[in-house]
Amino acid sequence: MKIRSTLVGLLAATAMSVTAANAETLRILTWGSYAPDALVKKFEKKYPDIEIEVTFSNNEEMIAKLRATGGAGFDLAQPSHDRIFAAQKEYNIYKPMDLSKINTDRMTKTHLDGVKANTTIDGEVYAVPHQWGTSGLMADKSKAPDFAGWGDLCDPKYKGKTSMRLKRTILLGTAFDMGEDPFAAYADLDKYQGILDRVADKLIACKDNIKAYWKGGDDLSAMMMSGEIVASETWDSTAYKLYGENENIVFVPPRTGALAWIDTFTLPRKGKADDAAYKWINFVLEPENVKLMSASTGAIAAVEGGKDLLPADKKAAVNAAFTDADIENLKFFANIPPGVEDMEGKTLEKIKAATGSE
Repeated sequence: MKIRSTLVGLLAATAMSVTAANAETLRILTWGSYAPDALVKKFEKKYPDIEIEVTFSNNEEMIAKLRATGGAGFDLAQPSHDRIFAAQKEYNIYKPMDLSKINTDRMTKTHLDGVKANTTIDGEVYAVPHQWGTSGLMADKSKAPDFAGWGDLCDPKYKGKTSMRLKRTILLGTAFDMGEDPFAAYADLDKYQGILDRVADKLIACKDNIKAYWKGGDDLSAMMMSGEIVASETWDSTAYKLYGENENIVFVPPRTGALAWIDTFTLPRKGKADDAAYKWINFVLEPENVKLMSASTGAIAAVEGGKDLLPADKKAAVNAAFTDADIENLKFFANIPPGVEDMEGKTLEKIKAATGSE
C-alpha cells in the first residue's frame, strides 16, 4: 500500500509538472488595478492550463509598445475607446474581434454600441467595452440646488463660487452647452476652429465667476469641502469621494450629457492566445467577478446593472448621480483626428493668457 501510495503521489506530481510546463500564457497589457491579484488567482484556478502575465500601462504607452512590435508581445490590451481607430489605421496593431465568442448580451447596450461605433473599420469590430467613467459637474445641492449644466458655471448668481480645470474637457462641455456638437465638427476642422473660438470667448468672459482654476483633485476637493465654491467641473470619481463625506455634494451629469470614456478589450495583431483572451473577457463579465474588479478599479463595469455591482459606498454616490436616462444620454469621447489636439491646446493657451491662469 505504501509503495502504491508513493507511486500515485509521484504520478500526480508529474502530471502537475507537465500541466504547468504546458500552461498557456495570457499576456495582458492594461491599466493599474484592472487585473487584481484575487481575480487573477481565481481565473487561474478555474483554468489551470492558463497563466496570466500582467503589464500595467496607459493609453500612450500601450500604443507605443504595440507599435514598436507590430502588435506582438501581448494577447489582450485595454486602451480607451477613442484611442483605437486612429492607431489601427496608422499602425495596424490590432486584429478584429469575434463577437460570437464574447457574452455581449451581458454588456450595457449603450456602451457596446458606443465602442463598436468608434472601433469598427471596414465592417470589422476591434474592441468591446470593459469599464467606464465620466467627466461632468458637481454641486453642493444645499447651496446650488438648480445647478444642472456646463453653462451654469458662468451663471452670475454663482459669481466667485465656481471652478473649472482648463483642459480639453471644459472646451467640449462648453461647446455642447452652446448647442454645438464638437465631435461631429471633427470632420470639418475649419468649423471646429470656429466653435473653439466661440468657446474661448465664452470662457474668457466667465473668468470673474471662477474662484480658482483647479489643477488636481486635492485642491478641488479642498475648495468644495470648505465651501469656497458651490459647484465645479470635475471627474466623477472626485465627486463620488466627496459624497462619502458630505451627501449634499453630488456628481451632476450635465443636461447635455456627461462626457464618457470607456476602457476596452482589444486583441493585439500578433497575439498568440486569443482563446485565453476570450475566456478572460467572459470571466470578468460574470457578476461576482465584476464586483471584485470594480472594487479594485473604482470604475463602473459596462454590464447590465453595473452600478449595483459597485462597493456599497460608491454605489450610493453613483445612484445619487445617475439615472438610467443620464446613462442613455452619455456623450462618448470621439476618435481624435490629427491636428485637433494642437487646436485645442492653442485655444486653452489663449484662455489662460486672458484669464491670468497658469
